Amino acid sequence: MPLSAVEPRLDSSDVAAQFVAYLDYYRSAVARKLEDLSDEQLAASVLPSGWTPLELLTHLVHMERRWFRWGFLGEAVEDPWGDHVDGDPHAPWHVAPGTTKDALVAALHEEGARTRAVLTGHPLDERAAVGGRFASDPPTLTWICFHVLQEYARHAGHLDVARELVDGGLGE
Repeated sequence: MPLSAVEPRLDSSDVAAQFVAYLDYYRSAVARKLEDLSDEQLAASVLPSGWTPLELLTHLVHMERRWFRWGFLGEAVEDPWGDHVDGDPHAPWHVAPGTTKDALVAALHEEGARTRAVLTGHPLDERAAVGGRFASDPPTLTWICFHVLQEYARHAGHLDVARELVDGGLGE
């Protein structure tokens, strides 16, 4: 499915394909919401909580990688909490020095390609591997998909608010 501002509507009962389409849609929406912001605007916070658009973008890259690669597949992932200060999952988000929006958007779409491979290569009722993110009682791939979708939906909404405060732009 091409990246689009149009919400996906597949006329199919293929739930995995619907997950793929919606995740692609949200990745594209997040990237669009950051278009035309200057480096200064990307690195500045306009919200009381203090996060910046670039910090939110790095969070989404790490979040998807944590859930699908480290979580579901059980892969060894370097610095899974690298979007948080000192790798503490309860600490605020941060962006490594020298990281650019373009590099993060590319990483977001690279993670998307990996996620598509997971969703096309595994049944949705399969449980995540033990030994990566999960020591016991791993969730199903369906649960992980819903969790990641709600992360994207919530944070895309956060970007709508931040963008409106930065330059009056309205989300689509």
